[in-house]
Amino acid sequence: MKTTIFKVLAVLAIGSIQAQAQELYMPRNIKAAYEKGTRALDGKPGKNYWQNSGKYDMTISVTPATKVVAGTETIVYTNNSPDTLKQVTMRFVNNIHKPEAPRSGYTSPDFLTSGLDISNFVVDGEKYTVDSKNWGTVADVKLKKAIAPGKSASFEISWSYPLSKQSGREGQLDSTTYFVAYAFPRVSVYDDYNGWDKIPHTDRGEFYNDFNDYKLTVKAQKNYVVWATGDLLNPDEVLQPAFATKLKNSYLSDEVISMANAAEMKAGKVTLQQEWNSWKFSTKNITDITFAMSNVYVWDAGSVLVDSLKNRRASVQSAYSATATDFPHAVKWTKEALHWFSNNWPGVPYPFSKMTAVQGFADMEYPMMINDSTTPDNEFSQFVLNHEIAHTYFPFYMGTNETRYAHMDEGWATTLEYLIAQDQLGKEKAAENYKNFRVKRWINDPSTEQDQPIISLSTQVSGAGYGNNAYVKPSLAYLGLKDMFGDVLFKKYLLGYMDRWNGKHPIPWDFFHTINDVSGQDLNWYWNNWFFSNNYIDLVLTKVMIKGLSYTVSVNNVGGFAIPFDMKITYTDGTTAVIHQQPQVWRANQKAVTLQFNAKKTVSSIELDGGIYMDATPYNNRWSK
Repeated sequence: MKTTIFKVLAVLAIGSIQAQAQELYMPRNIKAAYEKGTRALDGKPGKNYWQNSGKYDMTISVTPATKVVAGTETIVYTNNSPDTLKQVTMRFVNNIHKPEAPRSGYTSPDFLTSGLDISNFVVDGEKYTVDSKNWGTVADVKLKKAIAPGKSASFEISWSYPLSKQSGREGQLDSTTYFVAYAFPRVSVYDDYNGWDKIPHTDRGEFYNDFNDYKLTVKAQKNYVVWATGDLLNPDEVLQPAFATKLKNSYLSDEVISMANAAEMKAGKVTLQQEWNSWKFSTKNITDITFAMSNVYVWDAGSVLVDSLKNRRASVQSAYSATATDFPHAVKWTKEALHWFSNNWPGVPYPFSKMTAVQGFADMEYPMMINDSTTPDNEFSQFVLNHEIAHTYFPFYMGTNETRYAHMDEGWATTLEYLIAQDQLGKEKAAENYKNFRVKRWINDPSTEQDQPIISLSTQVSGAGYGNNAYVKPSLAYLGLKDMFGDVLFKKYLLGYMDRWNGKHPIPWDFFHTINDVSGQDLNWYWNNWFFSNNYIDLVLTKVMIKGLSYTVSVNNVGGFAIPFDMKITYTDGTTAVIHQQPQVWRANQKAVTLQFNAKKTVSSIELDGGIYMDATPYNNRWSK
């Protein structure tokens, strides 16, 4: 029998210091952005906020015989900044495959290629001599005519590069199946706090892009189906009539429709039998566009209602090898995820028109697409799919800088992955999975790398430090807010942040200031505790004082994190009670707390249990009479 009728009578340690207003560390360039008024201390975009953008019109082809990607593009880039741009920084992520490119780890020969070859580079009608052989993943191009504030420049670029044989986030999935991501030279981000984003891609960190408009034409040989970010504009020009009709029907269907099975793909029944088909896609105000293509992959499709108020549906598609045992469920799982995220957490209707799950190797998100490996464990495969789809909101809806502040997207995706798992698997199983897959690898590793502050630049921490600073520690911090505020207020505050910053480029301080503002509370003590400290999780139950049926429990917070936890009480007759402590129990004194409760019968033992907040030394969390 459990009872929770007992209440904590005192939560402040004797002699504890009072919580005082705290300031958050802010680098000088971030301070300058607030001083210039591009960002505001109430968490809103400042009155002088700006961001640049581009309109991309691209035609890209992939030649199966040579595995070469070739393209032409026109970029109309608009300078909304107050600065005159005398140069542009161009970014081409796939130069990570060049042998001389700096990388975060070892790679095999199959990963290496010659990289980008630019054959034409024109700005505002004037031809430039560009030697792309000397480019890394970023390169500067000095402009002959600067781009003044409020003005635009037109770039015309022709390029090619070989697909790597080893597929990761992109490359060859098999000999006739390709995932073609980061496939075009783009103008890097120019923002209000760093200027040009010149951080090279090293294959560990992720990405930071402007919100752009895209038109994409993919030229593919007959029998190749193309899946891409954005809406397919010309199904009747690339698909045989029966398949074009099925695709259009899938946009309104609640069922999972087999668009093309393995036999149909092999027999050449799916695409129009022209030597080359031009697949045309379009999407606006989005951070990237990518595509996959295959002449063997199975294709399923359906749709799901994501916004009941507007009666808006999203197309759901999947592409996979006929040998996969998990991907036949991908459309069903994706529909469940889009519906759940739209209506529960974060509770924002899925903002895009489509989501496609492609079987690959990356376990990686892209706007409107995911590239996931196949596994024999359906529960795990669905878990990974949920996580990658959760990235829709962070970073693609919010435009966060994943390269510098990975916790702003991975931490939230990890949180959403846990919350949807509670609904799909039950709270107990979801918590067990979260601990096993996320928390244990951090809390059981006492190395220095694990305890770097979350706010540390993601480019400046090691592999172990990167993973846990990006995923588990920020997720626990966000879930601590949920515990502290309760579901209703937490969602209100989260949506306040998302409403202010969707389609923009928030940084961590914008999140901290926004939650302070919308909650009406100074939470700097919490931000300092979780994001700016070297803390970890380690509570110690140091002493229990008994006076009749009054119990005083002393707890030291050796690790330092302001975590929620349960005080589990067992009575001498075998009955139990639970007294829950929220994170604010640590507000006045983050080192120690004294908890007091009155019992109605004799207590035999008391145990501190953090649940998913796993303790580094659980053996000292228990007292027995």
